[in-house]
Amino acid sequence: NDSLFLFCGSRNDRFKGLYWDGEGFVLLYKRFENGRLKWPRHRHDAQKLTSQQIDWLLEGLDPLPERQIKAAPVGSFY
Repeated sequence: NDSLFLFCGSRNDRFKGLYWDGEGFVLLYKRFENGRLKWPRHRHDAQKLTSQQIDWLLEGLDPLPERQIKAAPVGSFY
């Protein structure tokens, strides 16, 4: 079973990946010349990415949808 684990440190312009191909690990390194990544900072924010989201990440696009606050129903108060 192929697996890819992505890591980002304090510098959001680069990330590292460990790819397991079933026989050993391959170390990947990606650095963006322009711009920075929006990267989860807490363990509970980690997410499983689809193949499409990984492609977006490698292209420098944000693979995670922005969180949106759900509007309260009309007439309700909190």
